[in-house]
Amino acid sequence: MPTIGVLALQGDVREHARALESAGATATAVRRPGELETVDALVIPGGESTTMWKLAHTFEMLEPLRLRVKNGMPAYGSCAGMIMLADRIEDGIAGQQTLGGIDMTVRRNAFGRQVDSFEEDLTFAGQAIRAVFIRAPWVESVGPDVEVLASTGDRIVAVRQGPLLATSFHPELTGDTRVHEYFVNLVREL
Repeated sequence: MPTIGVLALQGDVREHARALESAGATATAVRRPGELETVDALVIPGGESTTMWKLAHTFEMLEPLRLRVKNGMPAYGSCAGMIMLADRIEDGIAGQQTLGGIDMTVRRNAFGRQVDSFEEDLTFAGQAIRAVFIRAPWVESVGPDVEVLASTGDRIVAVRQGPLLATSFHPELTGDTRVHEYFVNLVREL
């Protein structure tokens, strides 16, 4: 059973932990570099990407996170987590940094403000799921090694590159654990 951390600086930490446990993993909160070293993989939850970046810097997590991702640690980012795993951001604040790892450009808050949040049925990796979008980003472009796992209309909303997975929606809010199962299986395969 893999131990998967949930970055607990901000966002849907409990919801992701619950979904990971239901998907067959041991979930633990990660707030410090020492805790990061104890996990097999990491979920970067939704929240607010600029706040998450600033808190990661404040808690001296930014470089340890970048290093673990660069060295092949599996990671899954939902919504703000997708932004954190992107190599490039559109509409970020001045100086905003990411962890990087996925060769994509992500547009921050692309689907609009909080009042523009919505739910939609879509196909994720060949499975029909319900997706919840809250101030969500979308993927503007991907590099050649990025696999597109889901789109809504002509907008890319889920991708995978090697051990890294990202969705612009929040599967932890639906009670459907199939996206988390996909990630846990990815961790087991590596």
